[in-house]
Amino acid sequence: MREALSHYFTNDKNLKSETRIIKYNYDSVCFEFLTDNGVFSKSKIDTGSRILVEEYLKNKPNIKSFLDVGCGYGFITIVLSKILDIKGIGLDINKRALDLANKNAKLNQVSVTFKESDIYSNENGTYDLVITNPPIRAGKKVVLEILNEASCHLNKEGTLWAVIRKDQGAKSIIANLKNNFKIEIIAKNKGFYVFIAKKN
Repeated sequence: MREALSHYFTNDKNLKSETRIIKYNYDSVCFEFLTDNGVFSKSKIDTGSRILVEEYLKNKPNIKSFLDVGCGYGFITIVLSKILDIKGIGLDINKRALDLANKNAKLNQVSVTFKESDIYSNENGTYDLVITNPPIRAGKKVVLEILNEASCHLNKEGTLWAVIRKDQGAKSIIANLKNNFKIEIIAKNKGFYVFIAKKN
């Protein structure tokens, strides 16, 4: 287990709980998410995550399985699972976020699985899709580990989808991935790059 990281990467049992509900609509489907202190984007749906989900769904995917790495309180996992009618899997290291994710699955009446995992430490399956809004504040090393090791969790024709802000190193991170993947930048929106990666 890597050293504890600050912010939403740390399991702080003493952090005061202040739950709230935030809402999101996609194609006339209404979602509600419980959030709390100590989790990523507690006050609103993160812009990068929303752009990533909406760009992916524009792709009209035909997949049977997906893995959401760094799932937080479950936004990406739950929305994709409900809209695509498949059972997604979400991974996160933050126990409070995972507790919220399980509550949010029930709140939105969707069947998903959430696992506590330090990146892929508790996951060895392969999927049609690995999707992530990686935790930039955890550092470039962690981000690159999430992205590069996704290749071990993709089916033969599987794809990695990710979103990174331009001003948070999107270009250099994408350049690093070209050793393992063929990369296509699918969208540039509000300073975010959404890209698809396929194994070489």
